[in-house]
Amino acid sequence: MRSASKADASGYHAASINYSLLSLLAGKHLRMRLGFLATFVLLTPMLFGEGTPRVTGIDPAEGKVNETATVAGENLGKDSIAAVLLSDDKADFKATIVEQAADKIAIKVPDVKPGDYNVSIQVGNNIFIQPVRFKVNE
Repeated sequence: MRSASKADASGYHAASINYSLLSLLAGKHLRMRLGFLATFVLLTPMLFGEGTPRVTGIDPAEGKVNETATVAGENLGKDSIAAVLLSDDKADFKATIVEQAADKIAIKVPDVKPGDYNVSIQVGNNIFIQPVRFKVNE
């Protein structure tokens, strides 16, 4: 929007006043958006717990049905993780949790056929396949 370019008593043109007002409003909008972003970043850990659950490994990396394996990672406590599963490209198989702490979960290998599986975790109603593999032997 452009105004007439008549000078007022202060010597400023109306057009420059309108552009200054628009710049001021845009600056307020940007500051408001940055303030919202900063608030979101600061509050996210409080809203969603200490952090996102993450599996970093499994020991041993292979085993037989009903043997125990320990899943290592971050934020794996009972308040975050509902289940640990072994997943192939068709299905998810729930493992029995033997022991659970924030940094590790001991599981019994579920009754599955021999092969390679991804370790998955259930958070709420969602299953997240992790980039960690476990091989089930005969």
